Amino acid sequence: MKKTLSQSIKFLFFLSISAFLFWLIYRGQNTSEILKVLKNDVNYFWIFISLTFGLLSHVSRTIRWNMLIESLGKKPRFINTFLAVMVGYFANLALPRMGEISRCGVISKYEDVSFSKLIGTVVLERALDILMLLLFLLIALVTQFDVLSDFITRNPEVSSGLSTVFASSTTMYVLAGIVLLLFIFVKKFKHTAFYKKITFVLANFMDGFRAIRKLDNKLLFVFHTVFIWVMYYMMTYICFFSFGFTSNLPALAGLTVFVMGSFGMVAPVQGGIGAWHFMVIATLLIYLPDTPNIEKLSRSFALVVHGSQTAMIIILGALSVIILPFVNRKNIIK
Repeated sequence: MKKTLSQSIKFLFFLSISAFLFWLIYRGQNTSEILKVLKNDVNYFWIFISLTFGLLSHVSRTIRWNMLIESLGKKPRFINTFLAVMVGYFANLALPRMGEISRCGVISKYEDVSFSKLIGTVVLERALDILMLLLFLLIALVTQFDVLSDFITRNPEVSSGLSTVFASSTTMYVLAGIVLLLFIFVKKFKHTAFYKKITFVLANFMDGFRAIRKLDNKLLFVFHTVFIWVMYYMMTYICFFSFGFTSNLPALAGLTVFVMGSFGMVAPVQGGIGAWHFMVIATLLIYLPDTPNIEKLSRSFALVVHGSQTAMIIILGALSVIILPFVNRKNIIK
């Protein structure tokens, strides 16, 4: 009961943040104008192609995760891993970062793999994703420095927010407090059964995190790591051709919009709702400052692109939840 209440409170809290950000961006927007743009000014063929790239990224992520799990001595079925990945994306729409726990739970249940080891592989995946995002950011900085500099100048709250998180004294105190608590915990409880249980779980976690060392084909693993993010980029860039006002923007503009939008997805809100829209709209305003009605057009672009991607996650995620028990009806791990 308490766990359900806690999850409900977290859900409502993050949903409120998403709703507030979304309202800030679209307040005052004429609904009839948006519907008119959606009906007459969008080439949905390119949206469909964008979602195809998205599906390819999910398949590639499935293969990459399977490679990590197989290096632990297990061989999960591709269908289970793919469905688990989609359940994870689906869960992230309810609570940020819930997806990582959810997909590990699915594989642990249906493939009899240690949950803590799976968590270790997912943390490794997230670390690699951060490295890839930083790599794409570096490329954007080298090729589009003026645009990114202009973005920071026009949106000082973004840079101040990042500096608050990473450079504030509060952050330092929190980190120091965590270290102190860990020291006290180890000293006081290291001879207890509870402590041994914790260390066992942590050992399993580290086994999962170090799974990359045991990969049979490291080159293929690197390929999928890069391919996933190239597909993410293509999901954004290909949508430029869906709108007349973005169709002539270069591929590097697509890269900048993708990178800035990715930082919006990292924000602790469901599916990047609101935060992603803000980052993408603000970036398009810099690239197309002289375009008539650019704010309204950029809002429509963000709404269509994010909405289509979210719709795909909802549909595939919901189907995955339904399908999982059927594809495993003969071998559910008790």
